[in-house]
Amino acid sequence: MPPDPLRPIEPQAIETAREAILKGDAQRQAKKLVSTICDPTRLSIVRALRRTPLAAGDLAQVIRRTRSATSQRLRVLREIDAVVPERRGNVIRYRLGESDAALLLSEVGSAFDRLVA
Repeated sequence: MPPDPLRPIEPQAIETAREAILKGDAQRQAKKLVSTICDPTRLSIVRALRRTPLAAGDLAQVIRRTRSATSQRLRVLREIDAVVPERRGNVIRYRLGESDAALLLSEVGSAFDRLVA
């Protein structure tokens, strides 16, 4: 007789695994971070800002996108605190933040370096 698919084999293991699953706000934040990682342009921005702060217009030239497209991606990165705007006079430069999101994105960028080496 085949096992009952609704009867767990290891109920305690199921509970332990359920405790590890992200819920609520943590799950929403993880979803936003993963979608950010999946955008190559955002990763390019993070990689560029690891080296030096840049104004949005200069960053647009580096990543070869329009200023508008660059600003849209910067907005998403600001929302997760991965980049931080800093005003110097009338110019706003962006730098990589110090949040966990910024650290994770920076590490993902570094992982790609190791994969292609």
